[in-house]
Amino acid sequence: MIYPVILCGGSGTRLWPLSRKSYPKQFANLSGDTSLFQETLKRVQDDRFEAPILMTNSDYRFTVQEQAEGVGVTNPSIIIEPEGRNTAPAILSAALKLENQPDAVMLAMPSDHLIKDTHAFSMAIETAYSAAQAGKLVTFGIKPTRAEIGYGYLEVADRIGYEHASALPLSAFVEKPNTENAEIYVDSGRYLWNAGIFMFKVADILEAFEVLAPKLMMPCRRAVSSGVKDLGFFRLGQEAYKSAEEISIDYAIMELCETLSVVPMDCGWSDMGSWSSVWEEGDADENGVVENGSTTAIDCENTLLRSETDGVELIGLGLKNITAIAMGDAVLVADISQSENVKNAVQKLKIKKAKQAETFPRDHRPWGYFETLSLGERFQVKRIVVQPGAALSLQSHVHRSEHWIVVQGSANVTVNEDIKLVSENESIYIPLGAIHRMENPGKVPLHLIEVQTGAYLGEDDIVRYEDIYARDTAA
Repeated sequence: MIYPVILCGGSGTRLWPLSRKSYPKQFANLSGDTSLFQETLKRVQDDRFEAPILMTNSDYRFTVQEQAEGVGVTNPSIIIEPEGRNTAPAILSAALKLENQPDAVMLAMPSDHLIKDTHAFSMAIETAYSAAQAGKLVTFGIKPTRAEIGYGYLEVADRIGYEHASALPLSAFVEKPNTENAEIYVDSGRYLWNAGIFMFKVADILEAFEVLAPKLMMPCRRAVSSGVKDLGFFRLGQEAYKSAEEISIDYAIMELCETLSVVPMDCGWSDMGSWSSVWEEGDADENGVVENGSTTAIDCENTLLRSETDGVELIGLGLKNITAIAMGDAVLVADISQSENVKNAVQKLKIKKAKQAETFPRDHRPWGYFETLSLGERFQVKRIVVQPGAALSLQSHVHRSEHWIVVQGSANVTVNEDIKLVSENESIYIPLGAIHRMENPGKVPLHLIEVQTGAYLGEDDIVRYEDIYARDTAA
């Protein structure tokens, strides 16, 4: 059996404004009704696979759990990294959790890639599995479709066949090339794109770490041994994990391994790492225009238009080679050739201390989400959605009072010693300093409008007394 280890804790910025630190691209619906993370889970749900191991961080743990359940994965092992340390410590920690099963095979892969041909991917898994059982460390390489300079490459000795691909000895890892070298690589037929997907037995990858990256062993082993169960999650030991070197599995192990094998894949793969790749993988019209959401393209060519907010109409007029992404609080307009530089724009927003750099207007929480509708000097209006059976923490505020108006569903509301059922078109007032909580006892989402008034309206004005999600007692 194969243990999928899915890395879903990253917070990429190249797909800003859709992907931000508070809700990165792996959880967004970029190519259909399910997220890239959910599509990744669906690829590893047949009889060959054990329940997946999901490596994430504390901010995303409930999103990971909710989206996994959304595609029928009800028994994952969710491991929380106290801090992002790149892929080597994450994969090593997962392997240490499986140390008592040395012959088990692990499939480590990102959560934010697109694979259109799932049959070809499945056949590649079979090939890699045989090689891994024979003691090989295996990586997966993608058949290049163009002279891409945004990917690393994998070199093999002879021209590659894809019809009945086998695990081939890897000659070298090659860093992202310039355009001239990328063309040479593609023309030679001996190079593959590096997909960042790996397969190996637990015993073999642990031995590789012992030999090639021994300094990672102690902090990761201590992080696993000092880890604790938290609700349905497993938290790695914080201090130990933070002391591990921040390094990728490529640099720590794979580029130093002299017996690495590579399985070629021609499976419609994309890392969806930039708006240009989203455009390339989209359903384009005869003019090369890809549209999503409430958009209208007039006399446009080779252009991507996306409106990500209900009620925001995006019109493209006479555009060529343009990416235009509209959200409720931010708009990106860029030449498609500049897609790789979007992260530079995010850095400038951070310098300006613009909240749009990292956070969305819609803030996802374990109980549902909220979004700000209006914000003034001493007031804020929010729309709050609470999922069935969910509850906010028992809390109080030092600087603000609140007024809740239920517009759909019903809420059980606690205010100090009183508990009241508030139904649709009813409201309740929460005085400053009152200890209060809201619960959704129904079977449909609860929608309400919250009006805050006070001298300070920040999210850190919360004192928690009780929380079913085991968040900090003071935020």
